[in-house]
Formats: sequence, C-alpha cells, structure tokens
Amino acid sequence: MMRSLFLILTAILCISSTNVSAFSTSRSSARIHTAQTTYSFTRLQTTTPSSTALFGKKEARAQGNERKNRTERVKKVKDDVIEVEGSVIESLPNAMFRCTIDGAPDTQEPVLATISGKIRKNYVKILVGDRVTIELSPYDLTRGRITFRKR
Repeated sequence: MMRSLFLILTAILCISSTNVSAFSTSRSSARIHTAQTTYSFTRLQTTTPSSTALFGKKEARAQGNERKNRTERVKKVKDDVIEVEGSVIESLPNAMFRCTIDGAPDTQEPVLATISGKIRKNYVKILVGDRVTIELSPYDLTRGRITFRKR
C-alpha cells in the first residue's frame, strides 16, 4: 500500500516537473498543496468541430444538383476530332452506317460511321434518314463515330 502510494506520488512529481504542453492551447489547471511539495494537474479541454468543414461539401453538392437539372447538352471539347452534322443514308451490319456530311459537295464519298459507346449503352435506335452528329478522326476522314441523334 505504501509502496503504490509512493509510486503514484513520484509519477505525479515527474509529470508536473516537465513543462510539456499538449496538443491543445486551452487548458485549465488545478494545484494541490501538501506539506512538502506543490503538485499541479492539467486537464485538457475538448473543442467541438466547426461547421465550416461541412459548408464546402454542401456547396459542392448544390453545384452538382444544378448541373443535373440543366436541359441543354453540355459536352467536353476534344482537340483531336472534327465534329460535323450529317444524315444516315444506309444501315450496315455491326452497328455501322453510311452517312453524308451536310454542306459537302456531291462528289465526296459518304462517311462510314459507327455508334459511340453512350448511344450503344442507352439503346438509342438510329434509322435511315436520321440527322446525326459525327466525330471524324483527323487521320482518316472517311471514318467516324456517331455521337448524337437529332430528334
């Protein structure tokens, strides 16, 4: 009993003799005075998290909802493709189509176009005579990708 009391008192003495500040700046301290030495105990106060950390998330979420409610078609601009308007003149197997480009001379051969992934994923049906948007590769202007079907 006496030995454990001695160990506790020496531990308190060691802790109080070191002036190590913890991670918090606000502390309340209490001092105990005995006949031989003065012991001081430090109690850390906890702080509640501020609401500013959540404000940015709410703002970003609101911007996302605004983006979803837009009605116009917004597309990322690609540098290496040529986007043209055209119409489908022939349907071929394996989701391939022959398309003519609007405003092109009659001597120009039709473009062989395939369906893009989003149109394929959403099961958009493309028929002969439909007006479509075609992305042409700058490397081969006779092949393209149908990216949008006009209504």
